[in-house]
Amino acid sequence: MKEEHLYCDIPPTKLRNKNEKFKTAKTNKFWLTIASLFFFNMLQNRFYAFRYKNAESFFERDEKYPTIVFAPHCNWWDGIVLYNISHRIFHKEIRLMVEELNRFPLLRRGGAYSVCKKSPQTAMKALKYSVDLLKDLRNVLFIFPQGIIRPPHFRPIEFQTGLAYIAQNAVKKYGKVNLIPISVEYCFLRDNRPEVLVEFGKRIELDNANVDRKEYTHFLEKSMLEVCDNQMSEISKGDLSDYKILFKQHLKWYRRIEQRLKSIDLPDVSGV
Repeated sequence: MKEEHLYCDIPPTKLRNKNEKFKTAKTNKFWLTIASLFFFNMLQNRFYAFRYKNAESFFERDEKYPTIVFAPHCNWWDGIVLYNISHRIFHKEIRLMVEELNRFPLLRRGGAYSVCKKSPQTAMKALKYSVDLLKDLRNVLFIFPQGIIRPPHFRPIEFQTGLAYIAQNAVKKYGKVNLIPISVEYCFLRDNRPEVLVEFGKRIELDNANVDRKEYTHFLEKSMLEVCDNQMSEISKGDLSDYKILFKQHLKWYRRIEQRLKSIDLPDVSGV
C-alpha cells in the first residue's frame, strides 16, 4: 500500500491547473444559525474541551476600525475552530478565504469565499474582495497567511504577502486596521480525548500604509511565531491557569469510576 503524501508545497488550485470561478461569501441568518450549531456540535463530539486565553486582545481593540485575525494552518479542524472563535467568543460573523471552496460550496453560507492561486491575477480577486469585506464591522476577517497547510509546529513560519497587502490597503481605505495573531494547539492532556487550546497574541495596530510589504510580512511572521512558541512552552509546563473554557465535557462513566477509585484510601496491610 502506497503511503499517503500528507503535505505538498504546491497549492491545490495550482495542481488542478484550471480556472475556477471566484465565489463570494453568501450568508443569511438561517444558514448562520445552522452552521453555528453544526460546527459547535462537531467540536463537542470530537474534543474533551475548548480553552482560550488573552481574548482581551480582541475585545480591547478600537472598534471603529476593522480587524484581521491570522493563524497557522495545520489540519482540517482549523476552519471549524476559527468559525467557533468568531461566533462563540467574538460574537461576530466570520469571513474566511478557502481555497477548496469549489469542493464545499455550502461553506459560502457560513462566511467563506474562494481563492484560486493558479495565477497572481486570479488570486488578486480574493485579496481585493478581502479589503472590501473589512468595511462591514460586523465581520472579522480570518486569514491563514502561510497560504498552504503545513505540519504542526512547522518552522520556519513563512507568510505569503497577501496578509500584508490586505492590511496595507485596509489602512488606505479605512484609516487603521487591527491585526491579531493566534496560536491553536490540539493536544491530549489528562483526558482520553484531545483538547483545543487557543491563545491570542498581542494586538497590532497598523495606521501607516507606507510600509514595505515584504518587511511588514516578516514582522507579522515574527508576531505569530512569538505567540505559537509561547503557547507551546506553557503547555509543556502544564500551565493552563489563564485559560477560559468555551466548553468542557462531562467525564465518561469509566473515567468517573477511575476518579472514584483514586479517592479511596486503601488500608495499610503491610503489618508494619
